[in-house]
Amino acid sequence: MRVAGCDIGSLTAKVVILKDQILETTAVMRCLTTPEKSAETVMNQAIAQAGITLADIDYSVGTGYGKNRISFANHTESEITCHAQGVFSLIPEARTLVDIGGQDAKVVRMDDQGAVIRYIYNDKCASGTGRFLEIMADALEVPLDEMGKYHDQAKEILHISNQCVIFAESEVISLINEGKETPDIICGLHIALANRAASMAKSIGVEPKVVFTGGVAKNSGVAKSLERSLGTPLIDFPFDPQISGAYGAAILASKHLLK
Repeated sequence: MRVAGCDIGSLTAKVVILKDQILETTAVMRCLTTPEKSAETVMNQAIAQAGITLADIDYSVGTGYGKNRISFANHTESEITCHAQGVFSLIPEARTLVDIGGQDAKVVRMDDQGAVIRYIYNDKCASGTGRFLEIMADALEVPLDEMGKYHDQAKEILHISNQCVIFAESEVISLINEGKETPDIICGLHIALANRAASMAKSIGVEPKVVFTGGVAKNSGVAKSLERSLGTPLIDFPFDPQISGAYGAAILASKHLLK
């Protein structure tokens, strides 16, 4: 049995292929001009890596912003359901999921069967998302994927007070002009982002154990700050944290075939 999950997000497209419920291959790429192109391209990457064709996949589930435009998906599921399934299938003790992606953030509470109890979602404002860090990395002239390395070098904890990304960027530029050190500014940004995510989580109740997923979960500075803000350790997703939604979609595809 071979199944696939395809998650077309706002910034990245992800595919997970499972063979007999074991991870066979994954593919992650930046989205193209349309969800259709993104889905077809990322799937082609995945099947090429696996050395198979699309006809070898018995069932596919689509999710994400572009889920309704994935031509090869047999059916679609909500992001919330897929992320919860992806985490719970690998970490059955998980009860809270914090996912911070490129342009959205979500927190999901699950029961002991992996069913969604409560959730909160933010896709209306860049504040509290990966886009926030991307803009600040540009202002600081630091590669986005290296921001986590600066976190532990901080000697002064700076408070970034502005919630709005535009005003926060101006605040960062002011701190640069004041001669503040880059690691100190980055640490302050990580704390600000983590505090926003923690506030979302606390609004629906945080129950350990907590799993952190999404592209921002790759940033160790944000992860450390989020642990402090929540007051509980975070569990790492076993694979690339960006693929949790696609992984959950693939799990749901397996369950469909096993009915």
